[in-house]
Amino acid sequence: MWGLPCAVLLTAALTLPLSAQTIDSAPSRPVVVRTIALDARLATDAGVRIGDTVRVSALPGDTAAERAMVGALLARRADPSEIARSEYRARLHLDQLQRLVGYGDRVDRFAILSAGDSSRAGLLATINGAAFGFRAWPSAEIAVRTSSTFQVVRRFHRAIGVITIVASAAFLLCILLLKIDERRRDVAALRMMGISPATIVSSVVLEAGIIALLGSLLGVVFGIVVARLVNWHFQGVHRTSLAFTLVTTETVLFACVLSVVLGVLAGWVAARRLVAVPALTLLGR
Repeated sequence: MWGLPCAVLLTAALTLPLSAQTIDSAPSRPVVVRTIALDARLATDAGVRIGDTVRVSALPGDTAAERAMVGALLARRADPSEIARSEYRARLHLDQLQRLVGYGDRVDRFAILSAGDSSRAGLLATINGAAFGFRAWPSAEIAVRTSSTFQVVRRFHRAIGVITIVASAAFLLCILLLKIDERRRDVAALRMMGISPATIVSSVVLEAGIIALLGSLLGVVFGIVVARLVNWHFQGVHRTSLAFTLVTTETVLFACVLSVVLGVLAGWVAARRLVAVPALTLLGR
């Protein structure tokens, strides 16, 4: 791993200015340089490729900057908390980072991979008891604490979804009432031909269910197309693989079932309202 005796890599974000100017000509004699990993966006913007030699310094324009060879390119993680950040990232060897920032043997944070859930509790207790003012957290708890903003947004979207569903159900009921009311003469003719009210209600409910199912399927297709367009646009803007919109199987099933249930219920209410009126009254007599 990067030729380090201790095989340690920095995984935190490096927000220091990077002087990523490629050296045009190779040195006259072989010089051993360390390798670093650069953000793929930085490589694209600065025209740097794997194998190029760059200067890394804490201050721009530092002529005594350390030389390093680009050994890898880092793709941006699909993390919602990093989308709004525009700084570039770099991974260096630990001793390189110490010389660069002049931080000595101190660190702000580091990550430890535990062997399993059984050893995690003991590891946390050991680390927390090693020094005063030092605190270790499980990665899952850190994810929950750092995603509180997204939880609020999720609840807000859920509230909007509930309001939309209630409004759509009321609108669907009104539309079906109007449409079925326009067919009062057809219903009256069926009643005078001896067709029972239960049969009329069943046919109206079946028709409403089919229309609701077809409408929900069209809505699913429209949602998939819009989701892909949104992802294509914002993934290109932010240069990330994060999916901004998702159309999951659970969402599709929920939408179709809810649409059919609301359609059948609205059709039943409208049909029952219509068959309760005498046939001659439906004919306007």
